[in-house]
Amino acid sequence: MGGFHIGERRVGDGGPCFIIAEAGVNHDGIVEDAHRLIDAAAEAGADAVKFQTFDADALATADAPKAAYQVETTGAAESQRDMLKRLELPRAAHAALKAHCEQRGLVFLSTPFDAGSVEFLAELGVLAFKTPSQEIINLPHIRQIARHRRPMIVSTGNSTMAEVDIAVATIEAEQAPFALLHCVSQYPATAATANLRAMDTLKAAYRVPVGFSDHTIGTAVPIAAAARGAHIIEKHYTLDRSRSGPDHRASLEPAELATLVRDIRLAESALGDGRKRPAAGEPELGQAARKSLVAARDLPAGTILDAEAMTAKRPGTGISPAYMDFVLGRRLRSPLAEGAVITLDVLA
Repeated sequence: MGGFHIGERRVGDGGPCFIIAEAGVNHDGIVEDAHRLIDAAAEAGADAVKFQTFDADALATADAPKAAYQVETTGAAESQRDMLKRLELPRAAHAALKAHCEQRGLVFLSTPFDAGSVEFLAELGVLAFKTPSQEIINLPHIRQIARHRRPMIVSTGNSTMAEVDIAVATIEAEQAPFALLHCVSQYPATAATANLRAMDTLKAAYRVPVGFSDHTIGTAVPIAAAARGAHIIEKHYTLDRSRSGPDHRASLEPAELATLVRDIRLAESALGDGRKRPAAGEPELGQAARKSLVAARDLPAGTILDAEAMTAKRPGTGISPAYMDFVLGRRLRSPLAEGAVITLDVLA
């Protein structure tokens, strides 16, 4: 299983789940709110904050329509490009946001949506690149990012295995380390469409770290993904879900993000190492709750033990019933009262 580091954080087998708090465009173009989102992610315990970096003019034509969910959340009066212009994160703000992330112990990430944004983020010194689902078929874009040979986290929503194959081959040709995120490109998505077993398919096919980019409401599905072994979880969050904007309604608020991080850590700690053995404290309980062989009636010294002479009762401090065959036919050295635990020292 492949893996890589993003800064000091291991991504893949042997590392904890890498939790990306997806701020995206939920700052609504307000730089101060972008900084507030960083603080909220740090207080929640996330590993990284991810924004989006784009030039609206390079991303969409003047008459590009909005997606249906964008019309629902922001109205139909403006074009997609006009909406994007309102949500652009100014280039001049990026360095301070990156420094803020680092000061709070977070990895700064931002998804580039156009060629100029890729080179801008590379020059800014991002530790890794995140690519969105709808760019998986944009092979020139994938290739441009891969040529920087920094870790790539690649979302695969709305794609077929054939499309993922081609994207993976493009990345591998440039020798960039990468992870794949299963994703359902609906805003919001339903739990019934999450199909978390697709992570297993990606992991088996490509032998790289896998994870889940979540668009469902609430925290149950990403926690389930973490319990299934996701190496990366990405989840949208916002300062206030009631705000107008394309992604707020499918996002967590800060307290919910903190709950998600806490519960993912609990879920991954519950996975353990896979070895079947008693856990700490279990043997002590076994002494009280397991059973031992005991005398079924008063037994005089010299009694030859048969099945009718013995029964199994708590506590588990004597000979286990598992060794009944070893005890059968043995003679008692000393008498035992009914209910007395049979121990090795009373056997001849």
